[in-house]
Amino acid sequence: MNCCECEKEIRNGIITAKDCIALNKKLLGRQINRYFCEDCLAEYTDTEKSCLPEMVEDFKNQGCKLF
Repeated sequence: MNCCECEKEIRNGIITAKDCIALNKKLLGRQINRYFCEDCLAEYTDTEKSCLPEMVEDFKNQGCKLF
């Protein structure tokens, strides 16, 4: 699967590809069918890329079923 913004493949980076897809759905809505890579998601949501793993862990700890 490729990023809808930059066309890069969504793959493991500072978070796993699976978590990247889940984070896209959590932040942008479960119904989305186009996804951002880590870099573009951070930019789109005005978030530091280094904060993404913490966000993933917070959502997992809250029991979010997407992760």
